[in-house]
Amino acid sequence: MVTDDVPGSKNSFRWSKRVLDVFASLVGMIFLSPLMAFVAISIRIFDGRPVLFRQERIGLHGEPFVLWKFRTMRQEAESMGPKVTVSGDSRITAIGNILRKTKMDELPQLWNVLRGEMTLVGPRPEVREYVDLYNNEQREVLRLVPGITDPASLKYFDENSLLSQQTDPMKFYIDSVMPDKIEINLDYAKRATLLSDLRLVLKTITRVFSS
Repeated sequence: MVTDDVPGSKNSFRWSKRVLDVFASLVGMIFLSPLMAFVAISIRIFDGRPVLFRQERIGLHGEPFVLWKFRTMRQEAESMGPKVTVSGDSRITAIGNILRKTKMDELPQLWNVLRGEMTLVGPRPEVREYVDLYNNEQREVLRLVPGITDPASLKYFDENSLLSQQTDPMKFYIDSVMPDKIEINLDYAKRATLLSDLRLVLKTITRVFSS
C-alpha cells in the first residue's frame, strides 16, 4: 500500500510494487485462464447473462473506476436490497455462493490491477455512497491505491456471516466495520513493504484454501 505522490524510498517502493502488479496480474490471468473460463461458462449455463458484474467504485484520490467481478447475484440484485450482503442472502445464486466462499468472484480484478486502477495489496474500494460518509481523517485512505486484498480483508474474511448476526447489517457496517477497516489500512500503509505485501497475498491464498 502506498500513495502515488511520495518521494524517496517510498517512491521506489511504489514503482517496484507496480512492476510486481503488472507481472503478477499477467501471470495470474494466463495461469488461471482455464479456471476463469470454467467459471464463466458455468455462470452462463446456470444463471444466464451477464457473466461479469461491473460496479463503480471509488479509487485513488476519490476518482471513480469500474470494478469487475464474476456475477454472484441475481440480475437486478442491486435494486432488490442493500449494498451489503449477508450469509443466506436470497439474491446470491447457488454458483455465486461458491464463488464468494472461495473468493473466485474477485479474479476478474486482475484486469483492474493490470490497468493500474488497483493493486494486489491495498484497501478494498468502496461505493460512492459509503465514501461520502468518510470524515476528513478517514478520507486519507483515498490516498492509497485500492487493492484486491489487505489486512482488513483477512480480519473480516467472514464478513457476511458477521453481518448476518446483526439486526441492522448496513448500520453495523457503516458504524463499526467500515471505520475499523480504514483504521487498519491506514496503519498498515505506514509500515508497508514489498515483502509485507507478498506475505499478505500468501496469507490470503492460504486462508482461501483453508476455509
